[in-house]
Amino acid sequence: MTQADTVTRILDSAEQLFAEKGFAETSLRMITTRAKVNLAAVNYHFGSKKDLIQAVFARFLTPFTQKLDKELDAMVATNREPTFQDVLGVLARTMLTGVETHQRYNKLSVFMRLLGLAYTQAQGHLRRFLNENYAKTYGRFIGYLKAAHPTLSSDEIFWRIHFAIGSAVFTMSSLEVLRSMAQADTGHDASVERVMQMLIPFLSAALEQES
Repeated sequence: MTQADTVTRILDSAEQLFAEKGFAETSLRMITTRAKVNLAAVNYHFGSKKDLIQAVFARFLTPFTQKLDKELDAMVATNREPTFQDVLGVLARTMLTGVETHQRYNKLSVFMRLLGLAYTQAQGHLRRFLNENYAKTYGRFIGYLKAAHPTLSSDEIFWRIHFAIGSAVFTMSSLEVLRSMAQADTGHDASVERVMQMLIPFLSAALEQES
């Protein structure tokens, strides 16, 4: 097994276990058992559990923010004032770009569960890591949302964005269950693209509503 293979197996196992059990409840021993590597391999490649948690997020967020910046550049290049739906649409397209069709449900669902855990479990080091590495792109995205509705105060924008994040995390992290429920209740299946198409106008309306 090459070093690259070892790193991938550790990250894959950590990602799944963190999403299934949470950060605190997942031990390095559980990760090494699933990855079929020894503890020394984790220590060598990552150093600590905190560093491993950060690496799991970086594997998704680094290429994601690079793509998001490019999509935001393309939006600005249209030379018109972006609406809430424009800005949220950029986010949706970025989430789906580069993810193989047969992996979309799993990849998005797992990452959204991890994102939810980042909010609900005490991981101060992770918030610092995210702020240090991704605050510039996040701030740019939030700036365009604010520009699309300049009458909203910073306080209103903060809460509306986090209400929207909560809705998106629940929807995308529970996507398979929701698709099964929709199939049973309505007789219609929904692709991840279709769910996004329905979610964006809903979030846009919630964010854009007058106080």
